Amino acid sequence: MTPWQALSRQSHKQTSIREAIEAWEREYLSPCACLSSESRGRVTYEDPCPIRTAFQRDRDRIVYSNAFRRLKHKTQVFLSPLGDHYRTRLTHTLEVSEIARTIARALRVNEDLTEAIALGHDLGHTPFGHGGEVVLREIYSEEFSHREQSVRVADVLEKHGRGLNLTLEVRDGILKHSKGYGAVVPEEPDEMPVTVEGRIVRLADIMAYLNHDLDDAIRSGVIQIKQIPKQCLDVLGRSHSKRIRTMINDLVTSSRIDDGEMDLVVSEPVSGAMATLRQFLYDNVYRSDQVHGEFVKAKKILSELYLYLLENPETLEKELRKMEMGGFPAGTNRERMVCDLVASMTDRYVLNLYEEIFFPTPLV
Repeated sequence: MTPWQALSRQSHKQTSIREAIEAWEREYLSPCACLSSESRGRVTYEDPCPIRTAFQRDRDRIVYSNAFRRLKHKTQVFLSPLGDHYRTRLTHTLEVSEIARTIARALRVNEDLTEAIALGHDLGHTPFGHGGEVVLREIYSEEFSHREQSVRVADVLEKHGRGLNLTLEVRDGILKHSKGYGAVVPEEPDEMPVTVEGRIVRLADIMAYLNHDLDDAIRSGVIQIKQIPKQCLDVLGRSHSKRIRTMINDLVTSSRIDDGEMDLVVSEPVSGAMATLRQFLYDNVYRSDQVHGEFVKAKKILSELYLYLLENPETLEKELRKMEMGGFPAGTNRERMVCDLVASMTDRYVLNLYEEIFFPTPLV
């Protein structure tokens, strides 16, 4: 039964479209799914929408946010690429969303929740990729992380300090989506999202970047196809589409429900090949001379820009207005504001501001 059939059946009760969708979820989705009608709610209560479920509203709020639009000019791996076909942080996000939604639909869990988490998971990512994150850890706080910054963007920085007021399930999935270079499935259960939808996004994230970072590295000439470990090609496939299909199909067919909980499983051959490919990318792409050399330059630029903004409050205030950021909670110090501003900038915004501040202006 579709949501529209559910609405037709219950029309005599003056059921809203949202209520019909919620009824369809209860009838169709897996017992392990997070139902929209059973969301733990928002920090600030809002009346339900008559058409959209709580998670659909979250997805829309994320897509219409300033932070989401800025992702189109933020680095994925290669800094400020001139080629039209290289991934950016936005295209990475869309690929994660596509993979996660495919898995969620196949496993009959909440696709709207999955999509909202996937679309919001990198809202707080820094300019110049993980290089920017390293800079802010060194200069601002060693506790800085893009996943926590993504939640801060949603809670505090968007809408001039009012935030997006997302549901607790979406916020949890965003906060716990990242694994860095650690285990994809950590030993500590508290590090994993509370919903199966959040855990799907965590796995979809690594599936996406393993494939598109490899694709971009080959396109750029950083590596050649013949360098890829044979195990990866034999198990996962020799094309981008084949590798994606292999990973998704393996997860969907290997996962199972045990004691009422969905256990997301990747088989040993596929997980081993993914781990090998991941190590290969770290050794030959992320730490390559070509990529590392550009990050050294980016680190210098971000460091000098951060210190300048810290020492020049008038410039800081001007840039915060331009970025439509304000309404910070009472007691927010200048260091936190500068960190929020720098983390929110796109690559090109950083480069243009750096040139404006530090380059001499020739007389005409």
